Amino acid sequence: MATSVAAAPTGTDNKPRLSFWQIWNMSFGFLGIQFGFALQNANVSRIFETLGGTEIALYWLAAPLTGMLVQPIIGYMSDRTWSPKWGRRRPFFLVGAVLASLALLIMPNVSALWMAVGMLWIMDSSINISMEPFRALVGDLLPGDQRTTGFAAQTFFIGVGAVVASMLPWMFTNWFGIANTAPAGQIPPSVKYAFYIGAVAFFTAVLWTVLTTKEYPPADMAEFEAEKRRTAGFWNGIRESFSGIFHMPKTMAQLAIVQFFSWLALFSMWIYTTPAVTSHIYHTTDTTSKLYNEGADWVGVCFATYNGVSAVAALLLPFIARATSRRFTHLLCLVAGGLGLISIYFIQDPKMLLVSMIGVGIAWASILSVPYAMLAGALPANKMGYYMGVFNFFIVIPQVVAGLILGFFTKSVFGGESVYTLILGGISMIISGLLTLRVHDADDVRLPADATLQTNSPAYDTTVESNPRI
Repeated sequence: MATSVAAAPTGTDNKPRLSFWQIWNMSFGFLGIQFGFALQNANVSRIFETLGGTEIALYWLAAPLTGMLVQPIIGYMSDRTWSPKWGRRRPFFLVGAVLASLALLIMPNVSALWMAVGMLWIMDSSINISMEPFRALVGDLLPGDQRTTGFAAQTFFIGVGAVVASMLPWMFTNWFGIANTAPAGQIPPSVKYAFYIGAVAFFTAVLWTVLTTKEYPPADMAEFEAEKRRTAGFWNGIRESFSGIFHMPKTMAQLAIVQFFSWLALFSMWIYTTPAVTSHIYHTTDTTSKLYNEGADWVGVCFATYNGVSAVAALLLPFIARATSRRFTHLLCLVAGGLGLISIYFIQDPKMLLVSMIGVGIAWASILSVPYAMLAGALPANKMGYYMGVFNFFIVIPQVVAGLILGFFTKSVFGGESVYTLILGGISMIISGLLTLRVHDADDVRLPADATLQTNSPAYDTTVESNPRI
């Protein structure tokens, strides 16, 4: 069901409201994107350990160092792209999907640690080529009072995709009898099949969005072409992208600090949950043992749980934000996530980890939607993709910090007990929630208690643009 667009709106107030199915179609690609990220987050540390890796946090640096370059450059380029047939963002969706799908097919077949690190580098970069323009698409197509819905819809598909992808190794073993163990130095068959399914899902879901969504052409094509000529050149793009970090809008700078602490917490979880659960709860570090691989599979179930919770929580966030504010909503969610991570230390029954994941899932839903909804109202329309890419520096930077310091803390401060690293992550997430209260949200205006939301579809929204910037 394609979105039909005759001409570009000239501003936020003139953008037509989109129907439920139009928002569904433009967000559906995130289902595939999250297949890639979920398989990466739940299984790459396991692959590193299987191949004999010991400096897990350090190996994860491959991804953010590439992402730091890719994300703003892709945003910058997509701002300056227009094709009457393919639009502005969709060419990048498709190229990223092809590359990421190929990387997902190769990753579980690597035979050496250096190959695994290199494929993480390629895979993460390719996923980001698809993902970054999706954030800008919400700002491009939706009026201000539907943006929270747009980001919440993306979060819903992120949750659904991650639930299935995270559980795939466990499902292959427990439902289809596919082995989850392998000789030393080899990736288990259940993990391999999970990555194959992920490759197909990634490409198919992104292709759906590419084929069913139309984009607005630039409102002033002559000015658009003139801007392209003024800023032409690859090196100019790199210079512009990295200088943007020093010219951020006030709201973006405040959110950057919030992002730093919340994503530092997330990376501690993604990197160290498998070793923490297998050693602290399953009491083994032998990667060839049945017990270790049962624990690693259960981590996939835990990750599926928090993503499932996030899919449901994403539907509720607009209501909570309307009743309170986006800042207070984000605070509540991040505190819930922080307590969820900290609680893992006190658990001995693996099934109780699912309770911890409820708090993490609530935080994850908010992290994927609320900061972007606050940010979109503070960005100029002609630099939406660019600033969304620059904003993702503050996802990349905490990952770099995590790679550099968490290994030291885990080994030298925590005596090799990874579960304490998760506690550190929980504290970081709570700090992030408290810092949200100082963010200036230009769109944060309470509706009257008897206000009626005007929609033309089952899609709902709660954000009011009192001071639109776009």
